[in-house]
Amino acid sequence: MNKKTVYITGGAVGIGYGIAEVLLKNGFQVAISGRNQQKIEQAVRQLKKISDQVMGIRSDVRDFEDEKKAVEKIISVFGKVDVVVANAGLGIFKPIDEMETDEWQQMIDTNLTGVFHTLKASVEQLKNHKGYFISIASLAGVNFFAKGAGYNASKFGVVGFTQAAMLDLRQYDVKTTVILPGSVTSHFNGNIPSEKDSWKINPEDIGTLVLDILAMSPKVLPSKIEIRPLKTGN
Repeated sequence: MNKKTVYITGGAVGIGYGIAEVLLKNGFQVAISGRNQQKIEQAVRQLKKISDQVMGIRSDVRDFEDEKKAVEKIISVFGKVDVVVANAGLGIFKPIDEMETDEWQQMIDTNLTGVFHTLKASVEQLKNHKGYFISIASLAGVNFFAKGAGYNASKFGVVGFTQAAMLDLRQYDVKTTVILPGSVTSHFNGNIPSEKDSWKINPEDIGTLVLDILAMSPKVLPSKIEIRPLKTGN
């Protein structure tokens, strides 16, 4: 039980999976969650080739009760939750006059309210263990663009939410960081990774960043981090 236990939402693919890989290789106990049970099981099978200290949970971050149950399951297996990475998200990119109300709601409920649900469900564990909360936002959380109204709104919200939560939780020695990645090689928004993505950040690069953050001095709090590819694909 002296090992650190990490809960990663949206951990079956992309950035979440990359973070899980790196942390497992470095001795952490890892729980990943997602909405698709089959994808979670497949990811856990692959991750167990690295370490058997991994578990998968079907949870929809839009549902607070799901997140509460997810945290309870992690505690029942690993005994505690030390670190939470709120990574689950989706993007629908349309001009505002073409965006449907349900598409807007999906992004707000998943990308923003989901982050709140994940932190709310785990906050007492983090306070008890002087833990760490990390949200994965996006450079779209500080830079707006055409066809991005819904996605921008959700990610701007994640940045503001996480930084305000940092002020609330630092009194309990809980660290809080929001990471704003640029373009990442992943299946996000239906992308199929290929050679055309070679210029992008790899998911495991974000995992290495998370590892570095967790290794910092207890006195140091990197509250907001932007990370982008060195060059662009243009």
